[in-house]
Amino acid sequence: MSTILEVDDLTVDFPARHGGGQVRALNGVNFSVPRGTTLGIVGESGCGKSTLGFTVMMLQRPSGGRVVFEGTDLGRLDRRDMRRMRRRIQIVFQDAAASLDPRVPIGDSLNEALNIHGLAKGRARAARIHQLLDLVGLPATFLERFPHQLSGGQAQRVAICRALAVGPDLIVCDEPVSALDVSIQAQIVNLMQDLQRELGLTYLFISHDLSIVRHISDTVAVMYLGRIVEFAPKAELYARPLHPYTRALLSAVPLPDPVQERARQRTILTGDLPDPANPPSGCVFRTRCPLAIAACATAFPPRAYVTPEHWASCIRIDEAEENRS
Repeated sequence: MSTILEVDDLTVDFPARHGGGQVRALNGVNFSVPRGTTLGIVGESGCGKSTLGFTVMMLQRPSGGRVVFEGTDLGRLDRRDMRRMRRRIQIVFQDAAASLDPRVPIGDSLNEALNIHGLAKGRARAARIHQLLDLVGLPATFLERFPHQLSGGQAQRVAICRALAVGPDLIVCDEPVSALDVSIQAQIVNLMQDLQRELGLTYLFISHDLSIVRHISDTVAVMYLGRIVEFAPKAELYARPLHPYTRALLSAVPLPDPVQERARQRTILTGDLPDPANPPSGCVFRTRCPLAIAACATAFPPRAYVTPEHWASCIRIDEAEENRS
């Protein structure tokens, strides 16, 4: 399976609001995504998930490292070439209604996407728009509606429809279902999976909801304070979480069986996410980690592999394994 997206040592710095200096929002992020698969990105608010998505889109320029899409280093493209490339890389935002122009009917929004990239004209364009609505399960009558006339689920279907309009290969999904009711979340996630199978799409799926990530992803990257601390195939990560932070996140997901829920051992984290402008030395998770020792403060831990596809950045993986078992 060929690689469609490769992120190499990606860093993003922002100016600090107070006192000068910089805040490192992403710090040495590395991963690759095979074509036609879904990489789930999970972590707490403020860990850098959305910044990562925006940087892959080049809506945020990196401070260092590379974003390589099908062999092309996106950071080296000028504005005109990047605009052409965005036909192949689209994004679906969390708040679909806010991403739609409130003064423009849905049909005009879809038509604009095709017009910007010079795709289809006349009857062919009209047929394309109707085909797109059919793909996301909306009737043609929605072309005349305005965003305020849509429910949350309908607005998200329109947002997905607009992303599909230009025929992308990769879609960055930034918390696309977090603002929706649970029943509607399931519908949208199932729709995205159907579209992936039908159109051969690749997703970068950003979410804080591990249940949804488990349902839609092939591989999962766990982020904490701008770094990926664990990376694994979905089944491996949920069955054998290695990093203490991953274990804490998974232990917070409620189980449907009340007996299992009462019997399982939870990992409770103390304290809040550290200030990104003044991160801890060494392992960035050590200030909240129940397994932290003095050596954790010396340097950020290298990757420890348990399989060729499953690694975690932790010097105490053996102890974490013992506690888990």
